[in-house]
Amino acid sequence: MSYELRTEIPAVNDYIEIRLKAGLSRKSEEAATVGLKNSIFGVVVYFNNVPIGIGRIIGDGGCFFEITDMAVLPEHQHKGVGTLIMNALVAWLLENAPVTAYVSLMADHGTPEFYAKFGFTKAELPKSSGMYMRIV
Repeated sequence: MSYELRTEIPAVNDYIEIRLKAGLSRKSEEAATVGLKNSIFGVVVYFNNVPIGIGRIIGDGGCFFEITDMAVLPEHQHKGVGTLIMNALVAWLLENAPVTAYVSLMADHGTPEFYAKFGFTKAELPKSSGMYMRIV
C-alpha cells in the first residue's frame, strides 16, 4: 500500500470523522474549527487521495508543545501510518522548537513503547503524573 503524507491541517469534517473512527473522543464542529486554525503544525496521510490519518502539534510555539490528534482509520492501523505521522511531527519539532522546549503527549490509544521509539518518556510517580480536565 502506498501512503502519501501531506503537511497540512486536516479539514474539519475529515478531522472529526477520522478521530471518531479511530476511537478518539468526539469534538464539536465549533471546537474543531477554532482548534484547527490554532494548530502550529499538522499532517494528513492519504491513501488513494482519501485522508486516513492525522496528527498535529499545538502549543505556545516556544516553551511548550503537545503532539495531539494522533489518529489512523482502523483499516490502516499497524501498517506504518502512525510511524509516518510521528516521524514528520518529531522532525518538525527538532527543526523548529527552541532548545529547552517541553513536548508532551497524551496517549489515549497507543502504547508507551510506540512513543518511546520517538524519544518520549513515560511520566511516572512520584516525579510526575499526567492529568486532564474535560469540558462537557
